[in-house]
Amino acid sequence: MAITGVNVVTAAKLLGEVGDIIRFRSSAAFARHNGTAPIPVWSGNDDRHRLNRGGNRQLNTTLHRIAITQARCHEGARALLKRRQETTRDTSKGSFRVLKRHLSDVIYRALVHDHNQAAP
Repeated sequence: MAITGVNVVTAAKLLGEVGDIIRFRSSAAFARHNGTAPIPVWSGNDDRHRLNRGGNRQLNTTLHRIAITQARCHEGARALLKRRQETTRDTSKGSFRVLKRHLSDVIYRALVHDHNQAAP
């Protein structure tokens, strides 16, 4: 709950949908599970990606709510969105996809840290 945009209900939803965090070998595997890992638009182009429609949709919806809150209230998220649109000329959807992936990594690290703190 130390992450901006995560309240009690959101934290409970995250924990319920994720289960045991150690079942994911990396943050990339966690992103693949929650649907925030980017998919290339076509095989010959390495710099364009699209949103992954797979993964756990409930978990992806929870990340979406956190991202919307951060885009409105968190200075770092606003700076990330602005920087992505200015430097890479991303669409707003593309920039938002990057923010959701970043949040997925942050949440993964927080859950792993909490798991390591609770382990005897």
